[in-house]
Formats: sequence, C-alpha cells, structure tokens
Amino acid sequence: MNQQTHHPFFSKLMAQASRLLLAATFIALLSCGGEKEATQQQAAPDAPVYTLVFLDKTQSVHVDKRYVNDKYRQALTDIIENNMKNKGDKLEVYFIHENTSKARALSLTVRSERDNLEGANATDREGIETAFQLTLQKEKSIYLRQLLAKLNQQNTGSSNLSTDIWASLPVIAKAGESGSEVKVYYFSDMVESVKGADRRDFHTNPPKSDAEAETDAKEDIKKLERYAIGSPQVTIVSPFEPTASSKENNPHVTHYWQTLFQELGGVSVEEL
Repeated sequence: MNQQTHHPFFSKLMAQASRLLLAATFIALLSCGGEKEATQQQAAPDAPVYTLVFLDKTQSVHVDKRYVNDKYRQALTDIIENNMKNKGDKLEVYFIHENTSKARALSLTVRSERDNLEGANATDREGIETAFQLTLQKEKSIYLRQLLAKLNQQNTGSSNLSTDIWASLPVIAKAGESGSEVKVYYFSDMVESVKGADRRDFHTNPPKSDAEAETDAKEDIKKLERYAIGSPQVTIVSPFEPTASSKENNPHVTHYWQTLFQELGGVSVEEL
C-alpha cells in the first residue's frame, strides 16, 4: 500500500472532501423536499362548495305567482352556474315545512373532471378545458331541471301548516363538518311558525320593532347555540315584490334572523 495515503495531509484532505460531499447531498435532499412540498401546496385543490337550498313549502309562499316563480327560477339558475364549478361541488335541497330537517328532497354532486394538465402544451390545455366545460354544462343543465322541478313541487299535506326554519340549523352544522365552503339559501318569507310554549309563531305574534326582534333572537340563541354552524354564507331570497307593504314583508322578521345568525357565529345575512 502507498505510504502517502497515511500522511496527515492526505487524511485531512479526504476528511474535508467527505464533509463537503455530505453537505452537498444534504442540501440537494432539502432542495428536492422543498420543491416537492411547494408542488404539493400548489396542487392542493380548493375546498369544494357545499350549497344548501331551503325551499319554503308552506301555505304562505306562492311559487305559482309569476313574480315569485321568475325570481326563484333566476336565483336557482345563478346558484347552479356559480356554485357548481368543479368536481366534488355539492348541492342539497331541503323543503321548509313542519319537518324541515328530515325533508331532504335532492342531493347533487359535480362528477365532471378535468383531464390532467401536467406536461400539456397551450393547445392541449385549451382542448382539455373546453372538453371539461362541455361535460360540466351538460351536467349543470340536468341539475337545473331537477332543481326547478323541486321548486314547483306542491306540498298539499298537513306539513304545510308549520314553518320550522330553526330545524335548518343542524343541517347547516352538519354541512360545515365536511370542511367545504358552505353557502346557504333560504327561498322563504322567513316567517317561523311552530306551535309550542318554547317556539316562535310569527304568524300570530311577529316582532313589532327591531328592538323586540333582537330581544327574541338573543333569547332563542340559548336554545340554538349548541349548533356549531361555522361561518356559512347565508342568503334569503324573499318572495316579496319591491312594492310589498311592511305588513306583508315585515322588516323586523328579517332583523330577527340577521341578529340570530350574527349571535350564532358572526354570520351576516344577505337578502335578495
């Protein structure tokens, strides 16, 4: 064996080279890991949208009236168009009446899926996107037909005598558990009407001022705060014409719901 390899100079040099090699390998591994992590973060899809539509099927809402039907049809069309955009986006319809929480009438989920865009050039990407939009639009048109059929479905049973909007809260809470972005739409006059000592009946005893509406809502929170509804986007699509009187479209009822949702989780309510 060559005696030079045992010389302290060569030993030192080899030790330094080994350290440099180890350092370079470590940096390369870190770099790969970082790139992989960045790619994974970038590729993580947005949370799907979970839409809940509550259609009032009680005596006080008349979807057979031209104005109401036109307004509701347009709103449902917009919901399908704006909320059902990607695979996994979901829409459920519940009827508001005496047994709201058990009245799921429709459940739809987007099945259309984009082909993998990885490695595709600009022309291929355009083709993939066009094909996806075509299948998605077909799916949306089927869903809209089903949705409009539910809108026009009549409820002639005795369940149309009560309006249990409180019962929508556990449904919203359950949707929130999915981790999706939750959007809630009430197609209703929002006149809660349930018989019972601890319930509200706005047909017989509506709030007469905003102050009374706030007092009622804060009192009711004690019974309803167990429902962790999260932070959904809530929209009321009212059946009233712009010329409706305050007796017909009681602004204090709307204020009750705005206060209730605010107290439940800082949720703001938009009215259409």
